[in-house]
Amino acid sequence: MEWLFAAIDPSRPHDVGSAVAWHGRVMVAAWGVLVPVGVIAARFFKVLPRQAFPDVVDSRAWWRTHLAAQIGAVGLMLVGLGLILTAVDRGPSLTATSWVHRGLGWAVLWLGLVQAASGVFRGSKGGPTDPKGRRGDHYDMTPRRLAFEALHKVSGYAALLLSMLAVLSGLWQANAPVWMWLVLTIWWVFVGWLFVLFQRRGMVIDTYVAIWGPDAIHPGNARKDGPHMRG
Repeated sequence: MEWLFAAIDPSRPHDVGSAVAWHGRVMVAAWGVLVPVGVIAARFFKVLPRQAFPDVVDSRAWWRTHLAAQIGAVGLMLVGLGLILTAVDRGPSLTATSWVHRGLGWAVLWLGLVQAASGVFRGSKGGPTDPKGRRGDHYDMTPRRLAFEALHKVSGYAALLLSMLAVLSGLWQANAPVWMWLVLTIWWVFVGWLFVLFQRRGMVIDTYVAIWGPDAIHPGNARKDGPHMRG
């Protein structure tokens, strides 16, 4: 127990103020927990395990989970930003680790905001069940929709990767106790294992197919770069 609660680097003290401590907690909750959960829901659960697909399509469970995780992560991220900006003692400020952590933190912040804002520009839905009409950016896979998907996926995975580095650099800067490193490592290994497991089980279904089914009568499926090409 003494080892678990000891600082990871015995040569430095683990002594941070409450604002800095809560900054770390909310950032870990946002980027270490909520974001991975949202990514897994969006990638692997567009079609639920017991869903009678393709007879039953357009399950919204993944979308609600992904949206809730994203909004929650951005909200916690802004809270964490406010905590660190108003902290009286932010800890060491001239070490290489602190500059790396700050740079990663700001990069993740802007990527997170890009993720949140990009949803506004995803365009109209369209399709047979849309009361506003069959035509739509998503149903027709217009250039606007293709651009949104590319931006959303690239910035999302980039934010996830950088956030992991930001969390690790933050733990090192704060000289966090051993148990924090262990818990976070176990959680990330578990998430990685789930990712590989679901990938091998073929649970990746394109959003377009999950919403409207695989029939070629739908314009997005008829494209030369349709769902089977987009992955």
